[in-house]
Amino acid sequence: MNFKNFGTLFSTAAVFMLLSSFAVTSAGGHKSAEAKMDIVDTAVASGNFTTLVEAVKAADLVEVLKGEGPFTVFAPTDEAFSKIPAKDLQALIADKEALRKVLTYHVIPSKMLSGQARSVMSAKTVNGETVDIKGSYSYGNSIKINDAKIIKADIIAANGVIHVVDRVIMPKS
Repeated sequence: MNFKNFGTLFSTAAVFMLLSSFAVTSAGGHKSAEAKMDIVDTAVASGNFTTLVEAVKAADLVEVLKGEGPFTVFAPTDEAFSKIPAKDLQALIADKEALRKVLTYHVIPSKMLSGQARSVMSAKTVNGETVDIKGSYSYGNSIKINDAKIIKADIIAANGVIHVVDRVIMPKS
């Protein structure tokens, strides 16, 4: 398996998965201050994150993401994961250490709404590495996390916020 190509594919998939789930979950008042479901339950309820939820379970991260938080999660959709060759995705899910590294690269250990993201240049992720954050008002009011574009922002959960991204983002090391 070529990890460089897999990383690019996985990054693209994770971003799409995150963005799609935000789109579904946010319908009907995504900024509700009274969110009752945690990040995991919000992802499950959306129906667009089955692969992400499966990966979170395989990496033993469910309890962490159901924890107090707050967390910011950059979530790729099932559509995003489907762009990864099945064999490569299965290999990643089977490698718990690599999977945890990739998944925790999608999580910031604080709540960062899209308005806040525009005012920072980077953020440290749960896996210890940083992601680059670029906000642009000139190109459709977009925000990028590394090379992934947030397609749906500010889906509020009881313990944080989810931003759906158009690709899986891969750790730099």
